[in-house]
Amino acid sequence: MYYSELKAEITALGFPEYRAKQVFEWLNKGIKSFDEMSNLPKAIREELKKIYYISVAILEKKQISDYDSTVKYLFSLTDGELIESVVMKYHHGYSICISTQVGCKMGCSFCATGKGGFIRNLSASEMLAQIEAAQSDLKIRISNIVLMGMGEPLDNYDNVLRFLHLVSADCGLNIGMRHISLSTCGLVDKIYELSKENLQLTLSISLHAPNDAIRSKTMPVNKKYPIDTLLKACRYYTKTTGRRISFEYAMIDGVNDSDECAAELASKLKGMLCHVNLIPVNSVTETNYRKSKKDRLVSFCNILQKKGITATVRRTLGADIDAACGQLRGKYSN
Repeated sequence: MYYSELKAEITALGFPEYRAKQVFEWLNKGIKSFDEMSNLPKAIREELKKIYYISVAILEKKQISDYDSTVKYLFSLTDGELIESVVMKYHHGYSICISTQVGCKMGCSFCATGKGGFIRNLSASEMLAQIEAAQSDLKIRISNIVLMGMGEPLDNYDNVLRFLHLVSADCGLNIGMRHISLSTCGLVDKIYELSKENLQLTLSISLHAPNDAIRSKTMPVNKKYPIDTLLKACRYYTKTTGRRISFEYAMIDGVNDSDECAAELASKLKGMLCHVNLIPVNSVTETNYRKSKKDRLVSFCNILQKKGITATVRRTLGADIDAACGQLRGKYSN
């Protein structure tokens, strides 16, 4: 609940308004039960137990990278479903990549999450619970959030929007929108909706190809929203919000990493307020995809930069612990 909603609920039950603030503050400390709300009278706690529940993320498995201290979590939810989160340490602090759905409908061929199909959306509280559980386990404060875990965030639009407002609330976790990145495979109608919100987050587009021929083979969503349609929405988004878009581009050996692909991509993005993030593709057991060789990465990046497109190669973290979302859940479920 938003604080305003919680306040209305608490006062409707006949309790003083200030109790709502106490409850809200407890919820944002990652507690698992109403009994932990020690400054609330027992009568209030018992009444709350009868009507409400607290979403929790229960730690099922944890892996820590020997290379870079990246931490991969497998959490179970109240109904027993499994989701994944990843905590990464950077010089600026700790970032967490969270899931927004159990499974995914999008079916991108290079992604492990979609292999298990779609089960359900996560609530805003289940997204918050991942952050709270990780902070509690590692005894840290998360400063940055990436919605790039299991699921397609814009396919769970209403819950994700509620999460964004809750996590950035002053009396909540208070993580500012400029420290949040939302990644989508390109649901054009929702990009237009999101632009109306004028949020100061970073929108990341999983592009992964310079043309429809390649993108449609790896990303089924492209058949509904072709690249030109998607990029038109992206240009509208940058114009409306004034925010730069980040294009995620998974470099797949022999598929989308040629110099010709780089030149075509630069042409498509010309004049747009954007950044291209080149990502060596994760090796997923169910596919034959392999990451591009180093010389291909360098050449591709150089071509984009020479043509005026800001581009960088993302540092790969957690490669030894199945840090790509969907991999750990798949193994655990089997």
